[in-house]
Amino acid sequence: MDGTKRILFVTLVMIFMLSACSAQPTQVLPTLAPTAIIEPAGNLPQTDADVPRIRVEDARAALESGAAIIVDVRSPNAFEESHVAGAISVPLGAIERELASVPLSKEQWIITYCT
Repeated sequence: MDGTKRILFVTLVMIFMLSACSAQPTQVLPTLAPTAIIEPAGNLPQTDADVPRIRVEDARAALESGAAIIVDVRSPNAFEESHVAGAISVPLGAIERELASVPLSKEQWIITYCT
């Protein structure tokens, strides 16, 4: 009988340990400061359908003539994998966080892409 009690005790301890180890810990999410909303100074597109589109041939001609700059707004990793020849990488997050630090000239036509 003594061996049976010991096996039962060890089994109960193992079940308790398994249930304790597999329990999900409570995750505390950090409190973030509210995002500052900056009103645009102009009539920006409100939907995807409102965004002006350009043909590839026209974008290439504008880039080659120096009238435009091509900006890849994808992540740096995506840019490293492949990008339009002559494009520069300015991730969308950088534009959203601090537009003033983005190295783009308003004197040039800025053509962005994300796919």
